[in-house]
Amino acid sequence: MNEYKRKYPLFSLCGLNCGLCPRYQSEGTSRCPGCGGKDFHLLHPSCSVITCNRKHDDVEYCFMCEDYPCNRYKCPNEKDSFITYRNVINDMQKAIDNGIEQYQAELNEKILFLEYLISNYSDGRKKNFFCIAVNLLDLADLNDIKEHIKKYDETTPQKDKIKMIESWFNEKAKSKNIDFKLRK
Repeated sequence: MNEYKRKYPLFSLCGLNCGLCPRYQSEGTSRCPGCGGKDFHLLHPSCSVITCNRKHDDVEYCFMCEDYPCNRYKCPNEKDSFITYRNVINDMQKAIDNGIEQYQAELNEKILFLEYLISNYSDGRKKNFFCIAVNLLDLADLNDIKEHIKKYDETTPQKDKIKMIESWFNEKAKSKNIDFKLRK
């Protein structure tokens, strides 16, 4: 694939929240720069969505294409890769309804919270959990969890804090009937 650049690589052409992906949140050579980020074409030599976009309207997001929703979105992907595809349609609809700037602001807030969680509460085994959870929960739920974290006693051992934070995420998920496992 030829070089492919986008203004905002954290929300992909196809509607994935790249900034919430474990590959984006990684260090080293396996780190993905997000859709259309620096050297994206070297890490992802072929992408059927980008190819389709170049043949059609060459838009910034698929939902801006005159053929949207095409078959790709009428029959959404039922399997996940490194990142969940479950919110793609809903997230693109938010961008349509509220404007892309508003959606990007919401995504930026989620990314900041995810990075805070990974930096402070990932014991080396929670990054994927946090990536999926932050991606699937809405901002109001995440803000509730943030408030719980702020109120938590600083003298509590880190291991116990991590367990509590995970339990708060799981309680939110259960109340919304959300499963934090990637679909295979």
